Amino acid sequence: MRLISQIVTILILFALISCNSSAQTELKSGTWRATLSRDVNRIPFIMDVSKNPDGKTYSVVVINDTERLKMDTAFFQNDSLVIPMELFDMKIIAKAEGEKLKGTYYRYAKGKVAGSIPFEAEFGKDYKFFKPGEAKSTKTVAGKWDATFITEATGDTTQSVGTFVQNGADVKGSILTTTGDYRFLTGNVNGDSLFLSTFDGSNAKLFKAAIQSDGSLKGSMWSGVKSLRSFTAKPNPQAKLPDANSLTFLKPGFETVDFTFPDSDGKPVSLKDPRFKDKVVIIQIMGSWCPNCMDETNFVAPWYKKNKDRGVEIVGLSFERSDDPKVSNPKIKRMIERMGIDYPILLAGTNTDEATAKALPMLNKVMSYPTTIFIDKKGKVREIHTGFSGQGTGAYFDEFVTDFNGLMDKLIAEK
Repeated sequence: MRLISQIVTILILFALISCNSSAQTELKSGTWRATLSRDVNRIPFIMDVSKNPDGKTYSVVVINDTERLKMDTAFFQNDSLVIPMELFDMKIIAKAEGEKLKGTYYRYAKGKVAGSIPFEAEFGKDYKFFKPGEAKSTKTVAGKWDATFITEATGDTTQSVGTFVQNGADVKGSILTTTGDYRFLTGNVNGDSLFLSTFDGSNAKLFKAAIQSDGSLKGSMWSGVKSLRSFTAKPNPQAKLPDANSLTFLKPGFETVDFTFPDSDGKPVSLKDPRFKDKVVIIQIMGSWCPNCMDETNFVAPWYKKNKDRGVEIVGLSFERSDDPKVSNPKIKRMIERMGIDYPILLAGTNTDEATAKALPMLNKVMSYPTTIFIDKKGKVREIHTGFSGQGTGAYFDEFVTDFNGLMDKLIAEK
């Protein structure tokens, strides 16, 4: 009996010590330099961490140039910090060791780990590739570039346009493709080499390139947990992509779009509903998993709040990784809440060619997320815009905003 009492006492003491140890785990508030390891490379990004008012959880914000991208609420499990981003099916789990974090970045698919790479972070450092003043170069990458990306595994090529601004050795900008852009890229030129990176929760990207003697670039892009592409680029002030309003179009014989899909509460919504009658309608083809869709929604959602009384409606068609409402509707609702969306987002199917062709048979193909369809007051499709040039693309984003507002003013003014 005495032995049992001693064992119980030891177990209780052990539990108290463990709980106390967990309760004492703290994370310093402030700037953290984080890295994800790919092959022999590290993809750096900056996090701002602060303790929430509850005294137990943390707010983690990833800094990409002017973007402040908030992760879901972070929390401790024993001595490990968990940083989730459920919209993008990712999670970072890292053990706290003083002013350092060391752990793993996980990507999930259908509730299971689909890939992972090592994660580390260190408190008090606010640089990505080089300490302040360390990067030095007489080279410049400012301006526009014709770029060609080659997928190592298949040999497929993608034509792109790079656009960069350089201040000393510091570089920022983006790379545009016909289906979207690579968002906010920041980094440095050091010697004859270019270094850029970004992290948006869904993905991490690292660009490393050598500046050739003729001024061209030759390098590689590491993306996510396994993607690798090589690329070449040449400076070209006239560099441009195909017209984004010509890539997706109605098949012959069609003038309108028609559909009925359930919203996130399961209620069917149709373009024939009274709320859309005699109004200009914008259809967002999107997905909660899509960073470029997030960028477009960051523009469209506040625009709608300011302009909805002018006789305009927006409806989102969300093509998710699962067509099971129990799986995808919570993600859609989370996106609606997170981004302050005031218009309906409908579960239209999965993000596959077969599903989009079935949902929207009047289109030649949904080739990009997002794709935006503009419909006039009579129900006719007036324009279809493939992709989105986000805030990280600078002048390209400004041009999109000008064109968007011009088209909307025209359609709203029509009788």
